[in-house]
Amino acid sequence: MTALPPGPAARARRAALPVALCAALAAAVTGCGGEDPDAGTNGVGKLEAPAIEAKAKAAADGANSVRLAGTLVSKGGTYKLNMRLKKAGGIGSVTSKNSTFELLRVEDALYLKADADFWATADSDDKGDASKPPGEDDETAANKLDDMYVKIPDDDPAYKQLRGFTDMDVLLDGLLGLHGKLSKGDRDSIEGVRTIKILGGDGNGGSLDVSLEGTPYPLQFARAGGAGVLTLADWGEDFALEAPSKEETVDYGRQLPRRSD
Repeated sequence: MTALPPGPAARARRAALPVALCAALAAAVTGCGGEDPDAGTNGVGKLEAPAIEAKAKAAADGANSVRLAGTLVSKGGTYKLNMRLKKAGGIGSVTSKNSTFELLRVEDALYLKADADFWATADSDDKGDASKPPGEDDETAANKLDDMYVKIPDDDPAYKQLRGFTDMDVLLDGLLGLHGKLSKGDRDSIEGVRTIKILGGDGNGGSLDVSLEGTPYPLQFARAGGAGVLTLADWGEDFALEAPSKEETVDYGRQLPRRSD
């Protein structure tokens, strides 16, 4: 009895079997071709480290806003930042060893807001005796400043220092620099977004996680020498930035004290 040749359905099943097996074992069977780690990404993971850094810097330079948060160690002090920044200014909070204050900048107008404890301590420091508790006069003045915006004159020595926390270009240019020979690190994810890490000096010069999805924005930066870790998010997302009303603003009446914390 002569066997009939297999029908179309049987031939299709036989053809599909190796394909299905190959897909299931792709990670283990080299003949099937390994899984492409760059599949579905923006492709920057295929580039060398200097080219990835250049892509990330170009993306950051082209963005009109960002949220920057994390820890910054500078000149012996440690600051926790949570700032929303754009070309026209910024808003957010800065926490140091002994105090927390909010900053708001609209164009060149810079405001600081803090609680009464901040101002009472500042007044005490300004009198040259930081170890002495704030007096009654200090507390009375501080209560008037509690949770109010104080506009910082642009000739005040504190203006330039505090403005830097609200300047998108200054912060990004100053913080996102890697030192030493660049190399590629591992793939990772930041807040669920796939990234490729680039290293400066094998990590001793800092590391930068760059998005593998969409625009290759920098998403996390670890500064050299343990000088802080910063996350960058909400790239290109606009936010309201308005000067406070007169009812929310009060005059400090003197130069802001230089704080050592």
